[in-house]
Amino acid sequence: MLHKTMRPLVLGVGAVSVAVPLLVVLFGTFKTLPQLFDAPLSPPSAPTLDNYRQAVDEGGLGTAFVNSLTVTAGAVALTLAAAGLAAFFCARVPGRVSWAVFGVLVAGLAVPTQAAIVPQYVLFDRLGLTDDLLGLVLVDTTMTLPTAVFILGAFLRSVPEDLYEAAELDGAGPLRSFRSIAVPLLRPALATTGIFLFVMDWNDLLYPLLFIRSQQHRTLPLALLDFQGEFQTRYPVLFAGVVIASAPVVVVYVLLQRHFVSGLTAGAVRG
Repeated sequence: MLHKTMRPLVLGVGAVSVAVPLLVVLFGTFKTLPQLFDAPLSPPSAPTLDNYRQAVDEGGLGTAFVNSLTVTAGAVALTLAAAGLAAFFCARVPGRVSWAVFGVLVAGLAVPTQAAIVPQYVLFDRLGLTDDLLGLVLVDTTMTLPTAVFILGAFLRSVPEDLYEAAELDGAGPLRSFRSIAVPLLRPALATTGIFLFVMDWNDLLYPLLFIRSQQHRTLPLALLDFQGEFQTRYPVLFAGVVIASAPVVVVYVLLQRHFVSGLTAGAVRG
């Protein structure tokens, strides 16, 4: 009885703790700074779009948005392609070799990001890839590859061997089996992994802060730092920038929601 009573209460408290900050941010994007401080939870009495205009024009979020989209799309595509092939190899090659390769790749999950920052920066600087979007694509791919291999590898190991054996009897080689069998079956897992990678790469601040020096190569998280001054923060403009930065994540999740849910439940269904 107590459990049934506490569950709605806990869920209600959790919903309020999430909804209140969201309302403050959303309402704040249409207010001036004095209006935000006077009534942060009330709807805007005189809505204005000046905060969005300042965020895009003065804050340079237009260029930063394109840069973030370029880096994220490139890193996600490259990571999914490399992780899919690596996971397919580990799932199809029997014996200790595949487990050794899989272990080496997944071992990256145990290495803290901060531990690799200095050697990564030295390497990329010598290659001329600092202050370059290509450098961000490559470093993001490197850091998210273990996560993708771990997720896709676990999914591919659950695929029945009969499917691959039937393809081999038809004369299909490894690449054709990967393209014709593994990729169609991997779509839910690829969508699930893609959303995780998109959020990780899109919100990454550490590597742009370390690698990027010029204004034209800034990404969105790095550009949002300019709205916070030493003595004053323009919260309405900052909130507008946060909404702009969050919009693509919401759109990607809505578009891939069906595949995301099926990917999360695929293991349970197969089990």
